[in-house]
Amino acid sequence: MAKHGKKYNEAVKKIDSTRFYSPAEAVALVKETSTSKFDGTMEIHMRMGLDPRQADQMIRDVVVLPNGLGKTVRVLVFAQGEAVAKATEGGADVIADSDEWINKIAGGWTEFDVAIATPDMMGKAGRLGRVLGPRGLMPNPKAGTVVNAEDLPRVINEAKAGRVEFRLDKTANIHVPLGKISFSTEKLVENLAAFMEAVKKAKPSAAKGSYIKHITLASTMGPGVKVDVNQAQSMGSRE
Repeated sequence: MAKHGKKYNEAVKKIDSTRFYSPAEAVALVKETSTSKFDGTMEIHMRMGLDPRQADQMIRDVVVLPNGLGKTVRVLVFAQGEAVAKATEGGADVIADSDEWINKIAGGWTEFDVAIATPDMMGKAGRLGRVLGPRGLMPNPKAGTVVNAEDLPRVINEAKAGRVEFRLDKTANIHVPLGKISFSTEKLVENLAAFMEAVKKAKPSAAKGSYIKHITLASTMGPGVKVDVNQAQSMGSRE
């Protein structure tokens, strides 16, 4: 077992490991027990009652968090022709409009957080799967990152505002950042509610039994806080 520092061990003492906290209590506790010297991120870790080996039980979707993530998001757009002007209008940080850019990324350059493509550029972007795939940067129609030129400004703005992609991984878990620890409890709870609503909407029709098994919230380097699943699932429906 890894050894933890004094601050971490003190933080653990504030958490009742046998208890499942309400969403608001859990968020407040994660803020209180954050041990990093820098402004860490609150993350949600969910254990799902799905089988990732079954295609009809996979989840891949996006949510725009109402209060953003509190970080600068660098957006790269694969575009050509008229789409270049739309990408510029939307505020793209990088516009990959030539083979020169494709070759640069193929060589391992990935100094961006989100990649968006127009359909006519997917042939070229698709060749970069080896580089972009493992980093979760490959544009994908399901994730809303393959769009027509006229939709580029909206999608770029959403990406910069706090658009988060979530997907079921090979171990049937979902991991997503929900905002900075320095955010108010209220803002983090609002982001959590928006995320829970998106997860509920993304429930596959083939899902059997309990859909969400466990929910844990944690800061970047802090201990985990268990959340009451029923209370978390009913968050969005109260509005």
